[in-house]
Amino acid sequence: MDLQRLVDTFEFLDNWEDRYQLLIDLGKDLPAFPEDERIEDNRVEGCTSNVWLVSRISEEEQPRLHFQADSDAFIVKGLVAILMKAYSGKTPQEILDLDIEQLFERLGLGQQLTPNRRDGFVAMVKQIRSRAHATAHA
Repeated sequence: MDLQRLVDTFEFLDNWEDRYQLLIDLGKDLPAFPEDERIEDNRVEGCTSNVWLVSRISEEEQPRLHFQADSDAFIVKGLVAILMKAYSGKTPQEILDLDIEQLFERLGLGQQLTPNRRDGFVAMVKQIRSRAHATAHA
């Protein structure tokens, strides 16, 4: 499911329980995260649950960042899946230009997530954007 289809699906669902289930399903569809990458250096600081994030840079003329992430919490895994759809495979500039807060609100997540989960989401975004910024200015 691409990002626009995801937004359309969220907008179609009219209650939080259905959106909550969709988040869980998105998390279940994440690719397997390598066990050897579940180390402290890959853990995202600021998340209440454990979240691990790794990235690699493609060796194209215009480099793209590819992310892989996982969490030990079902809802957070769904948030991770959304971020992977939004950011993975993009150029550093595309990552920096994306208004993730607008996407977050369009999905109706701003009003439904606990402050801790929202803080975790923000921490993941900061880490992704930081890696994009470092890549763009390397």
